[in-house]
Amino acid sequence: MKYRIAIIILSVLLCIGCAQLTQVLQTVSTAEKLTEADVISGLKEALIVGARNAAARLSSEGGYYNDLTVKIPLPDEAKVIVENISKLPGGEKLIEDVVHNINRAAEDAAKEVAPIFVNSVTQMTVSDAFGILNGADNAATKYLVSTTYDELYNLYKPKISASTGKEIAGGISARESWTMLTDKWNTVATSIAGRLAGFKPVTTDLDDFLTKKALDGMFLKVEGEELKIRKEVSARVTPILQKVFGSLDNK
Repeated sequence: MKYRIAIIILSVLLCIGCAQLTQVLQTVSTAEKLTEADVISGLKEALIVGARNAAARLSSEGGYYNDLTVKIPLPDEAKVIVENISKLPGGEKLIEDVVHNINRAAEDAAKEVAPIFVNSVTQMTVSDAFGILNGADNAATKYLVSTTYDELYNLYKPKISASTGKEIAGGISARESWTMLTDKWNTVATSIAGRLAGFKPVTTDLDDFLTKKALDGMFLKVEGEELKIRKEVSARVTPILQKVFGSLDNK
């Protein structure tokens, strides 16, 4: 009787051991399949695909202007000025022309961002790759922000500046109209009456503000592309993307 009980206990222990061993072997097998080279290659592929898709979408006509999630407005602190100018004959069209030209400049700049992203991707280390793979859903986007922002800023700002410097309705440029608007407002805001009324002068650097808004929109779209690759199997358009990001599906 004791012998039979011992056999049963041993059998149970062996079964449990087999199950655990199988699980370990499966884990090892999966780890062996996903090499460091795979991870780096997959992450580079994801960044390049995501960045190119985002750039293509934003560089098309209306890419910024027609998309309310990234459309670039005039600064919030200019709201009171815009409201007053819009009441004047032709004022509303003047404001809209300024906004349209600003967004077109951002669309032009977006055509040239892909090489900057690709150059950043080529510098990725093993540590970067694994940090991105196992990081938050926007880890790859954050990597691009940290490695490309300054270069992209220097790419975008001259184009934004060129756009705000172009003559539009009435033979006046967006920058000139902005300067006239803010100068007049600031005269009132800094007067004794203005200070008593609590008015504040507008000191926004228009080109700097618009450039940063354009980059916010670019990285928002890159983040969206990254999320697709992480979450949607159909967005993994190459075998290496399927292999690397497929490893995260059950985590």
